[in-house]
Amino acid sequence: MTKPHVIAVAGPTASGKTALAVKLAHERNGEIISADSRLVYKGFNIAAAKPTKEEMEGIPHYLIDIAEPEVDYSAGDFYRDAKPVIEDIINRGKTPIVCGGTGLYFRILLEDFDLPLIPPNPELRLELENTPVEILYAELKSKDPITAEKVHINNKVRIVRVLEIIRTLDKPFYQAAGKKDSEYDVEWISPQINSREELYDRINRRVDKMIELGLIEETRNLLKKHGRIKNFVNTIGYCEILQYLDGRISLDEAIDKIKQNTRRYAKRQLTWFRRNPELNMDY
Repeated sequence: MTKPHVIAVAGPTASGKTALAVKLAHERNGEIISADSRLVYKGFNIAAAKPTKEEMEGIPHYLIDIAEPEVDYSAGDFYRDAKPVIEDIINRGKTPIVCGGTGLYFRILLEDFDLPLIPPNPELRLELENTPVEILYAELKSKDPITAEKVHINNKVRIVRVLEIIRTLDKPFYQAAGKKDSEYDVEWISPQINSREELYDRINRRVDKMIELGLIEETRNLLKKHGRIKNFVNTIGYCEILQYLDGRISLDEAIDKIKQNTRRYAKRQLTWFRRNPELNMDY
């Protein structure tokens, strides 16, 4: 039986994924499904580099602005939301194009990763979130050293979720996750960047553009509307501007920190996506 064909446009931040996906959508009669853990949130526009109506060029985009920032939108939520969208696009004779930079979303939806769909445990999650990340990471290394090697110590949201699953199932996460056959015939495509230096230059220029577009005012508005909720203060761009608004650092220091943290995030994305032999990322 022939598997449905899906295009996956994956790569690090600022690499040109949106423009490439839109171009492919015009060429292949496609519609785009966002695979980005921040684009799901309403109001997370400038810092998340959410595509504008002009950038979408009339191509339908899905799974953008679907959750309030207070919601902990998980990879399991993404899987449940994305699958019916893909089926609908296919049933209408069009090509699904999954585009984004959240590696886990691609793995659970298009690769062989079978994520345990364990519902959140609010009490346990609150306990974990109130525990210093160093203690959480030590627990993860003790209970599941294999997974610990793949999760950065600064990614507290991910560490909390993995420990939540480990404690609930009383087994290492890598054993709970398991494997499955991919449901789709996936065509993997990544924007072509000539060098790591070119990518970093694109990141730096994008951050400067974010400031011009009103990142500071957007941060103020989100702070007023939502307060210092987790998904807000843990998002690159907002957390650094909050430090500036608090008077802890200068604006120039905040901008430099956004650039530095975004470059580090891009490096982690590259490490993740390079595990996929069908993605050509030599930089």
